[in-house]
Amino acid sequence: MITTRTSRHQAIADVLAREDVGSQTRLSQLLADRGFTVTQATLSRDLDELGAVKIRKDGQLVYAVPAEGGDGTGFASLADPDGRLRKACVDLLVSAEHAENLVVLKTPPGGANLLASAIDHARPQHILGTIAGDDTIMVITASRKAAPLVRDHLIRLAQGQA
Repeated sequence: MITTRTSRHQAIADVLAREDVGSQTRLSQLLADRGFTVTQATLSRDLDELGAVKIRKDGQLVYAVPAEGGDGTGFASLADPDGRLRKACVDLLVSAEHAENLVVLKTPPGGANLLASAIDHARPQHILGTIAGDDTIMVITASRKAAPLVRDHLIRLAQGQA
């Protein structure tokens, strides 16, 4: 595993997006589970660099980082995971086909990176990752059986049905 500052920052953002973390000690433990050993000073600096703040959620204070691409008012730990993806699908998805464990998505020219980013940040079930060109995205699914499920889900989002 690569343990660079950037990968550590990504791990912090991922942990905070998935779990309610109220202390640096707990965050440090969760990062250690992912292979990152950090000092309190480094973790404090990382949180500051990421723009993390403590917010009240379900009556407790937890860390949150600003959601990417927004105006800074949305926080990843509170974001509707399908909200950005739904909007991107409605605006950008032209077609979707599957083959084996892949789903190939078509967008207008220049739209592939925006849609791929929305998919990556939403972390839909069964998706391992995306590769985007100018107007085409390759979505890698966890299995052959998952590919048509992912395709159908993305199409439903684009049609406003999901």
